[in-house]
Amino acid sequence: MPEKDLGQIIAGCRRADEASFSQLIDIYSGRMYGYFYRLTGSRDISDELLSELFVKLVERIGQYRGGSFNSWIFRVASNIFYDHLRDKQRQQGLIEAHVKRLEEDERLAGADDGGEQSDQMQKQLGRIDEETRELIMFRYYSDMSFKEIAEMRSEPIGTTISKVHRGLKKLRELME
Repeated sequence: MPEKDLGQIIAGCRRADEASFSQLIDIYSGRMYGYFYRLTGSRDISDELLSELFVKLVERIGQYRGGSFNSWIFRVASNIFYDHLRDKQRQQGLIEAHVKRLEEDERLAGADDGGEQSDQMQKQLGRIDEETRELIMFRYYSDMSFKEIAEMRSEPIGTTISKVHRGLKKLRELME
């Protein structure tokens, strides 16, 4: 496609013209899907990343300042892919930490403390703020994922994770 035509399409996108966005998607969807598929090897993940790319494109088309549009869109796609990898690694780490905590809880539950540990936990939960207590309950007693909690609360997943971990730290300090 000639640069002039692409420039006109991009200008239309900046004006929020739906037809221009459709043209841009038609031009880049195959290439970008192929890019994601080669990186992930998964059709489902590639579809998700492609959707995310086009949402970002709508949000950030105003940040394109000229030069090679191909380079710009691939940079955005690359950032999306690396965000996906970081999320995947973070989730794996959280899963491993959660499993370790469950094993520790099972070990402690095996010790005959007559329910004192549980009573102490309940008492200390009452001493932390309501928001933090609610987050801990959602996560560990309702088995909700961090993603589900974040979506429910309309906040970034990182914020939710931080709040839960700060709450757990506070609870551990109170328990000691």
